[in-house]
Amino acid sequence: MRPAAAAGRLITLEGGEGAGKSTLARALKERAEQLGLQVTLTREPGGSPKAEAIREVILSGAVKEHGPFVEALMFSAARIDHIDRLIRPALARGNWVLCDRFIDSTRAYQGALGRVDAALLAELEAVTIDGLLPDLTLILDLDPAIGLARAARRRAPDEAVDRFEGEALAFHRTLRQAYLDIAAAEPQRCVVLDGALPPAALAQAAWTAIRERLPAPQPA
Repeated sequence: MRPAAAAGRLITLEGGEGAGKSTLARALKERAEQLGLQVTLTREPGGSPKAEAIREVILSGAVKEHGPFVEALMFSAARIDHIDRLIRPALARGNWVLCDRFIDSTRAYQGALGRVDAALLAELEAVTIDGLLPDLTLILDLDPAIGLARAARRRAPDEAVDRFEGEALAFHRTLRQAYLDIAAAEPQRCVVLDGALPPAALAQAAWTAIRERLPAPQPA
C-alpha cells in the first residue's frame, strides 16, 4: 500500500555506455516498492510509443549525417512525448519515476561532444521539459573501456552496434568527462557513483544517496 503522503519524484540515471544504468534502475525499483512506493521505470529515448519509434531511428544512425543539432531536435521530440504521455501523469499519481537517461544525455552527447551551442541547447531544453527538472540525478562513472566491453558482451551475436556504442574510445572518454563536469556544476542535483562497483554494492550506494537527498518512508 502506498503511503498517503507520498509525493512523486523524478530520479534520472546517467552515464556512458555499459555503465550499469538499467541494472541499477531495476534494483532501485525493487527497493522502493518494498517500502510501498509506486514506481514507474522508463528510459530515453523512449518510454512512450512515439518516443520508442524515434529511438529506433536515432540509434540506427540514420540521423547522424544530419548533425548533432538535428539529433538534439529528435531527442527533444521524443522527450516531449515521453514527458506528456508517461512522466507527468506518473508523477501526478504520486509515483516515483526512475528514468534511464534524460536531459544530461543531451547535454553531454549533443552539447559537449556534438558542440551544439550551449545557449541554443539550453533554450531547446527549457521548451522541451517545461520546468520538469529531476529531483535527483545519479551519474554512474566508469572507465569507458570497461563500459564498452560490457556493452559488447550483452549484445546479441547478430545485433548491430548502435549509433553511440560504435564511436571511438576517445569519444567515450570525452563523454565521461562531460558527465563529471555536469555533476560538478550541479552538485545539489547530481551524485556521482562508482560504476565499477558490483551491482549490489552500487545499488546500496545509490539507495543511500536517495535516502540522504529525498525524504521517503523508511523500513523499520
